[in-house]
Amino acid sequence: MEVVDGPWFDGLSVGDRFGGAPSVTLTSGHAAVHQAVLGDRLRLPLDDGLARAVSGSAPLAHPALVWDVAIGQSTVVTRQVRANLFYRGLAFHRFPVIGDTLRTVTEVVGLKENSRKPGRAPTGLAALRITTVDQEDRPVLDFWRCAMLPLRSAEPTGHADDLSAVGEAVAPAVPDWDLAAFRARVPGEHADAMTVGRKWRVPGGDVVSGAPELARLTVNIATTHHAGDPRLVYGGHTIGVALAQVCRAIPNIVTVVAWESCDHLGPVHEGDTLTSEIEVLAVAGHLVTLRSVVDGVLDWRYTVVMA
Repeated sequence: MEVVDGPWFDGLSVGDRFGGAPSVTLTSGHAAVHQAVLGDRLRLPLDDGLARAVSGSAPLAHPALVWDVAIGQSTVVTRQVRANLFYRGLAFHRFPVIGDTLRTVTEVVGLKENSRKPGRAPTGLAALRITTVDQEDRPVLDFWRCAMLPLRSAEPTGHADDLSAVGEAVAPAVPDWDLAAFRARVPGEHADAMTVGRKWRVPGGDVVSGAPELARLTVNIATTHHAGDPRLVYGGHTIGVALAQVCRAIPNIVTVVAWESCDHLGPVHEGDTLTSEIEVLAVAGHLVTLRSVVDGVLDWRYTVVMA
């Protein structure tokens, strides 16, 4: 009988490419379930009229739904993942609408075996580049992640790549949208109210629920998100909760265009309650760079567009 497991760390080589994940056509059903799990208040994916006035297209897919599907498709490499350490250099090249189809190729770009520890199964770090396109092969997303994977064999691999330089610098860009239309239609604070050093904390927090449902929705097949007690929550779930909290603190974010980095500092399990601290790191016209720190489990630096 064949066992569906791997790939394992010691079965990977730099340059390996995986494109076998199913393509996913984004539907209103995806959007509804994603919204139910994360409760995000980003305006454009919720308001087709506003989205059409600002972007010229509707209904817009939520950016977190797009990156969640891309990450889920990349788990053809990381079915056995023990932890995801970081993301780097995520950039949107276009913003899909409901009805677009996403297809992802994942490439191994670096491998580093971890130091052996007595009584612990050997593991290694796999740096992966994830590239996502739509049904017309137009670029959608490009980013890097680093996953910890177990070895099948006890034999050392000798992999010792320097993973500190994984990823490339992000150059965020404002999409060619009518931001004046957003500002005219939406009351409250906009880009000119953002100042470096301004901080928020969202009280009350959000309980993490629906974790395996989110993994299933986004074709994420990492075993640790589907089995075990307690189950390890998919990292994108934590990021989605953080973004939902950002949108409560800063209600007039137009969209997210890039991540500089996202570091997972500790595990999250179903039933945990998460709270965030948010800080403005930089302001450049309509581009606002933020940092979200979530309860010692996540440190996320990203750039949003504001009108």
